[in-house]
Amino acid sequence: MNEDKRLYYLHKMGIQAWVPKFSDTDQVVDQASESINNEVQRAVVDLEELNSKNNNAESFDGLKKIVASCTLCNLHRSRTQTVFGVGHPAADWLIIGEAPGADEDRVGEPFVGRAGQLLTNMLRAIGLAREEVFITNILKCRPPNNRDPQQNEIASCRSYLRQQIDFIQPKIILAVGRIAAQSILNTDTPIGKMRGKKYTYEDTKIPIVATYHPAYLLRSPQQKRKAWEDLKYALEVKELG
Repeated sequence: MNEDKRLYYLHKMGIQAWVPKFSDTDQVVDQASESINNEVQRAVVDLEELNSKNNNAESFDGLKKIVASCTLCNLHRSRTQTVFGVGHPAADWLIIGEAPGADEDRVGEPFVGRAGQLLTNMLRAIGLAREEVFITNILKCRPPNNRDPQQNEIASCRSYLRQQIDFIQPKIILAVGRIAAQSILNTDTPIGKMRGKKYTYEDTKIPIVATYHPAYLLRSPQQKRKAWEDLKYALEVKELG
């Protein structure tokens, strides 16, 4: 077994590896880190492919049932219920957030707490009722203690989100918050730099506009004006097609 694999397996087992102190130590550590990252990326890709092959639905309601019984990642062990999404199944607007919180996990509907109330008011400000749009998250189960989603969890749900988009065929996607925007667009660009730009979802022509998460706006109300600008921009993008 070469040194890279030894370090990798020790890492996976939770054992702190001993690395000899010599001039090439940094190189050994860098190589081991790269090996670990490559293995993680391959595992994520394999998981996405498996999910895509085994969980394709024939209808929107069928997809909801598949999601409700999903056990692809460990989040199913701690959830109260899955949070598939809510709204019009053929909406022009698709709102995508990060993950369910405690209220969402209890009710089974996304954006139902204070952040959800703010999102509803934001939509009303541009003439949209909550019932007219479809609202969902990149994750369908709540992460414990509302921690950030892990890559394997995002990978487990990615096919579900893609199928939702394929069924709904929205005219625009509003990515709400850093994690949602970065996940959907496969980037690490800060949300502040993603604002005010038009993106496209994967191999479709569906435009994406990114904005701040309502929970962030509750903590930083001075940023609400920027979110309003994002909504107006999203309206323009949708109308232009």
